[in-house]
Amino acid sequence: MLRFLNRQSKAKTERAVTKSRESWFGRMTSLLNRARLDDELWDELEELLISADVGAALTERMLGHVRAEVNARRIAEASAVLEVLKGEMVSILTLASDGDPLQATEKPLVLLVVGVNGVGKTTSIAKLAHAYAEDGKRVVLGAGDTFRAAAIDQLQAWGQRLGVDVVAHRPGADSGAVAFDTYQAAQARKADVAIIDTAGRLHTRSNLMAELRKVHEVLSRQTEAGNQKVLLTLDALIGQNGLAQARAFTEAVKCDGVFLAKMDGTARGGIVLTIADELKLPILFIGTGEQPDDIAPFQPREFVDALFASNDPG
Repeated sequence: MLRFLNRQSKAKTERAVTKSRESWFGRMTSLLNRARLDDELWDELEELLISADVGAALTERMLGHVRAEVNARRIAEASAVLEVLKGEMVSILTLASDGDPLQATEKPLVLLVVGVNGVGKTTSIAKLAHAYAEDGKRVVLGAGDTFRAAAIDQLQAWGQRLGVDVVAHRPGADSGAVAFDTYQAAQARKADVAIIDTAGRLHTRSNLMAELRKVHEVLSRQTEAGNQKVLLTLDALIGQNGLAQARAFTEAVKCDGVFLAKMDGTARGGIVLTIADELKLPILFIGTGEQPDDIAPFQPREFVDALFASNDPG
């Protein structure tokens, strides 16, 4: 993963999950620190997890595993259950992968960024571009959302602000042609990374999802095997509906991971568990604020520890 993102990643993650920690997950911590280990505790814990957007089915299965381990280890204190619960969460969030899922065999790495309207795709692209640039990489951006003139303008504005080249066509142009030209420009300029925006499309519109597959195929014909990656941007504020979005996109094109945007804006951080568990799709980055450097790599243990960290300044 990018070296730049490892700087202060723990502090950024803790800041991003402040609302989650101060609400549902903070209540879980309080519950397990004061309650007796009885049926009422398990019922309250189940209610809190579901309220945090973990999902009923996953909550039931996860607590089943936790209770089995608690019984096997003959744990009698409620406070000791917290570490077991955290361990189960880390296990769910830790997906097997061979090294860096965004590692390319040769230059340029091509990142196709997909997602529905309003999830923060363009801002997430800017954050990735900034992170790669800070890591000493040369970046080219592609304004592939040709359906909205404002989307092209927004990406060009970010490119100017970050000092990054942007390939753009006129509004209404073929997005596949933009993807093709972006890749060609990245090659000609010896760029390390090409990041291509796509039209924010509703996951329920089959014709638009078919067009996304076309863009993906255009790039697949140009790039070496393994050099093109698809990054799905999801809005942490959406909650369980985000799962339906993620499933539709993974069915249309093979997604390699998730950029979870606006993590700092929600108290229901449990959706990350559902995404990882049901889709077996790794969460690679989280948005931690509104500025270009407000991005952190997703580290399961770091994330879970941040959810349950003490809110006591002392």
